[in-house]
Amino acid sequence: MKIGLYFGTFNPVHVGHLIIANHFAEYSDLDKIWMVITPHNPFKKKKTLLDNNHRYQLVLEAVEEYPKIEASTIEFNLPQPNYTSNTLAHLKEKYPQHEFCLIMGEDNLRTLHKWKNYEVILEHHEIYVYPRIADGEDQTQHELLNNDRIHIIEAPVVEISSTAIRKAIKDGKNCRPLLPQPVWSYIDQMNFYK
Repeated sequence: MKIGLYFGTFNPVHVGHLIIANHFAEYSDLDKIWMVITPHNPFKKKKTLLDNNHRYQLVLEAVEEYPKIEASTIEFNLPQPNYTSNTLAHLKEKYPQHEFCLIMGEDNLRTLHKWKNYEVILEHHEIYVYPRIADGEDQTQHELLNNDRIHIIEAPVVEISSTAIRKAIKDGKNCRPLLPQPVWSYIDQMNFYK
């Protein structure tokens, strides 16, 4: 099985994340999408970051009706701080029957050469990239775009941010349309981000 790994803090997961994950599930050759929740880095203090298990629960609720998308806690038990190359090595060992690919925004692709062991990642894993730039804006070409292990997928450009959602909730604004209904209910019930 070919699995696309979509990493994020998902703090909180919103409809933009689901639009991208579902687009890759439906319009690429990936069989499944795992939304990998990035754990809280113990070396960084971040008041606004919900506990790992709450963010996992939010993603779980969000993807419940999407059979091709799953929530993954694979990074929760890996030593911190963690690197994507370590996660990929761990997955390859744990699930040798699967092929793992990365899903990332075009902005992340531009900095891939700064990632730890990025050459190893490229050698062993395909990378699926979605645009993060609105039409008409300058798109800097990167040498990696010509690599045959990198696939640019014309996914919708989604201008929704978790940061803006957290601020809206804190300010008492109604941002329900930006969140899957069960995610909104969970956040509201738990009084998160207020």
